[in-house]
Amino acid sequence: MCVYLPVMQILLHESSIQHEVADGHAERPARISHVLNHLESTGISRTIPLVQAPSATAAEITRAHPSDYVGYLESQQPEHGLVALDPDTWMGKHSMKAALYAAGAACQGVRDALQGTHAKSFCLVRPPGHHAESDAAMGFCLLNSIAIAAKSALQSPAINRVAILDFDVHHGNGTVEIFQDQPEVLVCSSFQHPFYPHRFFISDWPNIINTPLRQGSDGEAFRRAISEQWLPAIEKHRPDLILVSAGFDAHHADPLAGLNLSKEDFSWVTSLIVELAGRYAQGRVVSILEGGYDLDALAECVTAHLEVLAGS
Repeated sequence: MCVYLPVMQILLHESSIQHEVADGHAERPARISHVLNHLESTGISRTIPLVQAPSATAAEITRAHPSDYVGYLESQQPEHGLVALDPDTWMGKHSMKAALYAAGAACQGVRDALQGTHAKSFCLVRPPGHHAESDAAMGFCLLNSIAIAAKSALQSPAINRVAILDFDVHHGNGTVEIFQDQPEVLVCSSFQHPFYPHRFFISDWPNIINTPLRQGSDGEAFRRAISEQWLPAIEKHRPDLILVSAGFDAHHADPLAGLNLSKEDFSWVTSLIVELAGRYAQGRVVSILEGGYDLDALAECVTAHLEVLAGS
């Protein structure tokens, strides 16, 4: 028998807006502020509580990243201006703080699901995380928030199996790298292919379900691939908790990619996730914002995602 917990919350922290990047960079602070303004104008932020997230602890971070890598990131953070870790990935004065609070939001969502406070959480945070490998920052990502949350969840005796479902337009290479040899974590990632980051997209690991989509693929192709490839794996895995890398850059308006999804497709995949969570995971879902770089499309897709998660 399924036991359902109270509905949901939005976890966030002001450091997500304080994290600076180079002028003209797609992964900019306005991604968060624009979504927040949209949630206010639509009334959603008055019906779903906005909750301040805590920072992740050192113990939580080092379950997914070695301490020397964390030390490297800390050493690169400037007192003034910006530092480029690679052509895409930047750090400013508040960047490490933002990454710690992004991971902390994901871990808090897990704790609240397990403690019965909220069955579902959406982490409205940046920088994103799913490209960060255990010892490498890349693709706008410093710390892999969803991997940190999954590792933390597995510390609980109530959680034996976790599913990470990633529908960002870019492959979740960091998440795959971290969990490739950990069968209790199922990682399903749909992505445009061939496309950035060109890593770990071929898998011989039974717990890794890579779902490449050709440039130009539409919602019908996306839904068919998810139904044929993800569903059997999730039904076999029977996760106790579902974590979502919620990237909305597969939207047809997104400037960085070439898939042709609509907000209705994101509603569909969210509905599927909610149904699976109800069947296997007592309704427990923690969703974490990854990509999405057209501000209006991002706000509309986040809203659609939240409406389904909240059951409205």
